[in-house]
Amino acid sequence: MVSRYTHKSVTWVDVETPTKEEVRKLMAEFSIHPLVAEELLLPTVKPKVELYNDQFIYLILHFPAFRHTHGAGTDQEVDFIIGRNFIITTRYDTIDPLHKFSKIFEVNSILDRSDIGEHAGFVFFYMIKKLYKALEHELEYISDRLHATEEHIFKGMEKEMVIELSNISRELLAFKQAVALHREVLESFEIAARSFFGDDYAFHTRAILGEFHRINAGILAQLDWLVELRETNNSLLTTKQNEVMKILTIMAFVTFPLSLLASIFGMQTTYLPFVGHPNDFWIIIGVMGIAMFFFFLFFKYKKWL
Repeated sequence: MVSRYTHKSVTWVDVETPTKEEVRKLMAEFSIHPLVAEELLLPTVKPKVELYNDQFIYLILHFPAFRHTHGAGTDQEVDFIIGRNFIITTRYDTIDPLHKFSKIFEVNSILDRSDIGEHAGFVFFYMIKKLYKALEHELEYISDRLHATEEHIFKGMEKEMVIELSNISRELLAFKQAVALHREVLESFEIAARSFFGDDYAFHTRAILGEFHRINAGILAQLDWLVELRETNNSLLTTKQNEVMKILTIMAFVTFPLSLLASIFGMQTTYLPFVGHPNDFWIIIGVMGIAMFFFFLFFKYKKWL
């Protein structure tokens, strides 16, 4: 599906899951290199940036999405072809930030507002800011989960939170891995954009790198928080298990002498103390009770209870 937007002299073409015929038309209209056109047909594993004959910049970025994904995967790929008076975005899933940006772009076109800029580089700048804003929302979603997990940990649900912490860890590590690849691509884009759009565009490329560093710092902060929560959860679990083991050990230590006494008085011997006395049963039970009482006092004295 192809959507086309125009603002002054800049044209934005947004393509979702392009067909061969759609790519062929784009090749003819915007003089796209055949190698680039071929890559548009299928998702690409790794991000990259290339400058083609001073005609356009080809940029591939992957944006992690857990809450706003519309497909089976968690990585949403966007291919950018940025010329001087056109920008083409190719994607293989519905990406909410681009959909919202299309509404802004339409409003600016209708009202003839000029704050978007005079060439496609400015359109890319505002577009990438929207995409990074969506990543910030994804981090807020993970932050809310960490807050909820922290509350559950201190409510005595340490065992249940082991799986939740593992799920959050998996998502954060995937988030970090996807975003970390942006650094080299954006640094290379800064060089290519300066050559393509001139030195006046340097502020915008620096601002884009600033957005990346802000998101990356947020990821690292949440990973540190996750590590602290996991260590706290493990400590509380270990303490609770130690308490259970202590109680079981005390019970075993208390019942062992009683079992020993019961075994002794159950022996088939010629003579046993108290056996044969009219109150022999109660005497033996009393001895066991007194022994248990003294063991209890001993444990209290040692502060084991």
